[in-house]
Amino acid sequence: MLVKGAVWKVGNDIDTDQIYPGKYLYETDPKKIGQFALAGLLPGFAQQIEDKDVILVAGHNFGCGSSREHAAIALREAGVKAVVAQSFGRIFFRNAINLGLPVVECGDLYAGAEDGDELLIDLRAGILKNITKGQAYPLGVLPPAVAEIMFGGGLIDYYRRKIADGEGKF
Repeated sequence: MLVKGAVWKVGNDIDTDQIYPGKYLYETDPKKIGQFALAGLLPGFAQQIEDKDVILVAGHNFGCGSSREHAAIALREAGVKAVVAQSFGRIFFRNAINLGLPVVECGDLYAGAEDGDELLIDLRAGILKNITKGQAYPLGVLPPAVAEIMFGGGLIDYYRRKIADGEGKF
């Protein structure tokens, strides 16, 4: 799975309330949830990235805080193609995978990446390229079962395919 987009850089310790503020938790429509992506940190972010291919690049501990799935939904629905961080809050990381939002840890990218740099991520091969700067970074490869969930659009779509193929039952 290849993901391509321009860097939009944020800092360290970006929590789920900055990604999707609690005051919007009443919203249940994923498209409307996406309108409030990063509203606690960068008001208007979703509107600024409309029709753009954006890869969010973050420092340490991105997605720390609560277990709200809304944070990953908001980024996905706003159109963020992937999130690359030095490290993630574990619950956010798994929520993103379960919702089909590509997330990868790459500790070395953050220091040299700049807003607008063009990135290409090969999730299957485990390599990230900063095309703008001609640099490449190795990535950890997800376990096959976890990768299949993320590449397939998330956990619900994964199980729908399994059931359709006669491989799973509820």
